[in-house]
Amino acid sequence: MITEAEVKSTVEHQDKAMPLQFLDLRQQFEQIRDEVMRAVTSVLETQRFVLGPEVEQLEAEISDYVGCRFAVACASGTDALILALMAAGIKAGDEVITTPFTFVATASAIVRTGATPVFADIDPATYNLDPKSVAQQITSRTRAVIPVHLFGLSAEMQPLIETAGRHGIAVIEDAAQAIGAIYRGRNVGTIGLMGCFSFFPSKNLGGAGDGGMITTNDPNYADRLRLLRVHGSRQKYQYEILGTNSRLDALQAAILRVKLRHLNDWTEQRRRNAERYRRLFAISNAPNPPLLPTEPEGMRHVYNQFTVRCAERDLLREHLHREKIPTEIYYPYPLHLQPAFAYLGYKEGRLPHAEAAAREVLSFPNYPELRDEQQQMIVSAVSRFFSHGSINLEKEQ
Repeated sequence: MITEAEVKSTVEHQDKAMPLQFLDLRQQFEQIRDEVMRAVTSVLETQRFVLGPEVEQLEAEISDYVGCRFAVACASGTDALILALMAAGIKAGDEVITTPFTFVATASAIVRTGATPVFADIDPATYNLDPKSVAQQITSRTRAVIPVHLFGLSAEMQPLIETAGRHGIAVIEDAAQAIGAIYRGRNVGTIGLMGCFSFFPSKNLGGAGDGGMITTNDPNYADRLRLLRVHGSRQKYQYEILGTNSRLDALQAAILRVKLRHLNDWTEQRRRNAERYRRLFAISNAPNPPLLPTEPEGMRHVYNQFTVRCAERDLLREHLHREKIPTEIYYPYPLHLQPAFAYLGYKEGRLPHAEAAAREVLSFPNYPELRDEQQQMIVSAVSRFFSHGSINLEKEQ
């Protein structure tokens, strides 16, 4: 047995110059520094910075990784959503159903097309869209639904696809946090009409800035997406449709291609971290530990976040802050109650599961390089909050 005091002493010694981070991308970079620098230098030597061969190769590699026919790179995950909606013909007067428990980009992309976001409630166990709530929101103006694979766990896609099919509604997956996640044998991003990914640095596959990708199995949509990202032009100064400027930089593509080679290993480490958290909480003596994330049968969670649930969330977070343990809240305010969406007329209590989650969720560090003794320190501090006493944790080998 190792006492909590011994764990804390070890961690303090090892991390004296570098306290525990919520996400430490510097450790990741140190492991792949030479590969990244060679890739960046190669692009600098070509002086081809916008789209080009590096982007084309990344698109092919992402297509292969995800398991779809086409992948179209763009400037950000937000742009991926906007471009997908534009390609699907979403316009003013249309309605698009999505979740209020997500990052603002999911709903703001709908607004950017002129359409109206319609919020459905979530499943309180997975935090993803509740298909039954989605079905209740469908009207004659509904043209699409955007499920979000939140925190790295797929939404329950089969009933959403079936409902959408009955009503002639497009399904556009927001897979920004979930590259590599699996739903019943299929990778997210290949189940709906299109899938949208983000390469923001904090994502499981993150670049050195913004970047995005849209996946699809439909050649017509792939062609339209390529047009839309370059002002609607195939030939210089000739414009077939009105698009936008959303091109991925070659430097980002080169860095992402290096990181993609390591993604499976990093994902498995995130999954091992999640299992270690579960084992540590199981052997702690806390009388009422927080509710841990679920992984339903037939799904593969990739844990972009390890998010727990606690009725005393704010007090727990204050306690962990005093213990120098960083946490984040994704997301403290549901979108339907945000000032930016006040014009939609939602009132508190309309979507109770999303509102309760916003009050209770808390995310712990879960990056691939997180060490077992650091996880022990985190669980020990959490358990102290609930038990108001010290605990012992068995040393994880």
